[in-house]
Amino acid sequence: MRTLRDIAALREALDDHRRRDQRIALVPTMGNLHDGHLALVAAARRQAEVVVATIFVNPLQFGPNEDLAAYPRTLAEDQAKLEAAGCDLLFAPDSAALYPHGLDHQTQVRVPQVSEGLCGGARPGHFDGVATVVAMLFNLVQPHLACFGEKDYQQLAVIRKMVADLHFPLEIVGVPIVRAEDGLALSSRNGYLSDAERQVAPALYRTLSRARDALEAGEAPEPVLSEANEALRQSGFAPDYLELRARDLGPVTATTREAVLLAAARLGPARLIDNLTLTLPT
Repeated sequence: MRTLRDIAALREALDDHRRRDQRIALVPTMGNLHDGHLALVAAARRQAEVVVATIFVNPLQFGPNEDLAAYPRTLAEDQAKLEAAGCDLLFAPDSAALYPHGLDHQTQVRVPQVSEGLCGGARPGHFDGVATVVAMLFNLVQPHLACFGEKDYQQLAVIRKMVADLHFPLEIVGVPIVRAEDGLALSSRNGYLSDAERQVAPALYRTLSRARDALEAGEAPEPVLSEANEALRQSGFAPDYLELRARDLGPVTATTREAVLLAAARLGPARLIDNLTLTLPT
């Protein structure tokens, strides 16, 4: 696996693969890799001849009081994991390479509707930063497909809409959530949890599972969600949101059948997110 730091070297390497008419897959990450990220690489490997991963802790998607400085940076360990997983190229630029004129003068991409509410409501400007850097990576790599985790459900919806609206010629592949044995969705931010908090954290998945089962059994959403919120608080979480949406993140109506239950909650210093899809009864 080759690790590249600058844009010119990345383009030169990819031009060589394109001349050989090889299919290219992209896996964008912020590093501190775990098995969830490696599942993205495996999905990319199955569908392409060349797998490009990126590691970039994107300052544009962090708010002023968020954990940009503290976000774990583990490049050497990440390189070893990517190479073992069969990655061909790693693009690991610094901020100056992608934002040479600084963040204040950076052109940004905004994806309306799906970026509003949920994590977009709790983290203003977050999805503008995500959409901007992902659009930039799509332009630099020009992949045939890109793999994203379904744990970040709203992010995946934002990227799919951006690709459709801006006519990017690539396929977006959603990869199912990878969970620990106790159900906790794998996340780089799980590393912020103390040992005691890590024992509590799976209650988020268990609470969502109970709510999903109740909704699929035909119980009314409002009391189910209210009870689930209270269960999270009793477990020690501070919920940001717990919402039932249609799969396209629109509102649930009387005719909605395919839905998704989404939650974000703080536990100690960590903000955990999770979601479960479900089918509402007729």
